[in-house]
Amino acid sequence: MQEKDQITTEPNADQDVTETNMATEQDNTGQNDSPETADNNEALAELQKQLDDAKAKYLYLAADFENYKRHTARERVEMIQSAGRDILSSLLPVLDDFERAQKNGGLSEGMVLIHNKLVNTLRGKGLQVLDLKPGDAFNPDQQEAVTEIPAPNEELKGKIVDVLEPGYLLGERMIRFAKVVTGK
Repeated sequence: MQEKDQITTEPNADQDVTETNMATEQDNTGQNDSPETADNNEALAELQKQLDDAKAKYLYLAADFENYKRHTARERVEMIQSAGRDILSSLLPVLDDFERAQKNGGLSEGMVLIHNKLVNTLRGKGLQVLDLKPGDAFNPDQQEAVTEIPAPNEELKGKIVDVLEPGYLLGERMIRFAKVVTGK
């Protein structure tokens, strides 16, 4: 029986603890209106605002740094491509001289080999020759009309009559427009 009494007394002890906690909470709610608690709440709100501001600044700086890294990487790639484009553009007149000499039969066997090696090297670097021939339509995005002559026949009006200098692309970018004669 004593065990049953102990078991029944334990729930009563829990009820007493709960009632004591409720009384303490009621006392604490009455203390929340004190000036010290109001100052603490204001200080906590100020600290929370400062934390939010610091987080916003951090996110802004992190995003700004990512944009900076992306921008500098893009600039680096463009600078490398620009340097390659400048070098290839300066080699184009040499390539033109080789081709003129080859058309006139002025190249020895060794010079033909050097010309072929130069052409293959430039192709390997991404240089492409615009394939133009008389009778093709004139495209001002890829060609420069040096002069306009009366068309020898009706089919060549507004079209290419002769190609004076070939045009070149480096990748997708035009590095030299083709110089052509058009018919009118």
